[in-house]
Amino acid sequence: MKACNKTIVVTGAGNGIGREVALLLLEKGATVAAVDINKEGLEKTKELANDYVNNIEIFEVDLAKRESVETLKDNVLQRFIHVDGFINVAGIIQPFIHVNDLSYEKIEQVMNINFYGNVYMVKSFLPHFLTRPEAHIVNVSSMGGFVPVPGQTIYGASKAAVKLLTEGLHSELRNTNVEVTLVLPGGVATDISKNSGAPLKIKNSDKALSSMKLLSAKEAATIIVGGMEKEKYHVLAGKDVKILHQLSRLSPKKAATIIAKKLKSVM
Repeated sequence: MKACNKTIVVTGAGNGIGREVALLLLEKGATVAAVDINKEGLEKTKELANDYVNNIEIFEVDLAKRESVETLKDNVLQRFIHVDGFINVAGIIQPFIHVNDLSYEKIEQVMNINFYGNVYMVKSFLPHFLTRPEAHIVNVSSMGGFVPVPGQTIYGASKAAVKLLTEGLHSELRNTNVEVTLVLPGGVATDISKNSGAPLKIKNSDKALSSMKLLSAKEAATIIVGGMEKEKYHVLAGKDVKILHQLSRLSPKKAATIIAKKLKSVM
């Protein structure tokens, strides 16, 4: 689905990849409903919209609450009359600790935002999408959704759930007007650690993570929107995720070992 002249909801639009996705869609001629729990971040995104400010509306929403997402759908449709798709970017990571040390409250928070937030968006907007001439669902999972990352096990489980949810939707909707795309980003330079309240503590800063080449949020947004417009099934955003995706299919244990060694110093 081409972005031009479409109305698209973007979650996580208050910062990072979500903000860049929203701005890129505006440049391509789309109208954007920008969604985030951070109102200040949303206002900054709207400020950055510059010449396209009349084509963006901001919505402060907690995606972990089903009623809030259902109300979002009503508010967006009241404002724009129709919606042609959404790009679910919003998500948080967990503190870099083992499951054994992770509280149930944090586990539930990660699952509620990362997985149920996607479910609520799908259940709220899909009936409307099915009435449109064409529509598109884009869910952002993670490299952590197919290869385990020590200290991010629950985050990975939530993103694996998003992966299977999205692939299942693609199969269910294959004979409809609704296209479905799964995005699997690798390392992207964003503030997700700080925004998630999970600061990254690097023990050997000269070695750990410093050798990782991260995509910029803008580069990731370009790949994501391009994947939507080309109606791709999977979008692999980053060289690292492409390599590990292939390796994990050939030797899952080896892929897991590589990641474990790479992140050893943050645990």
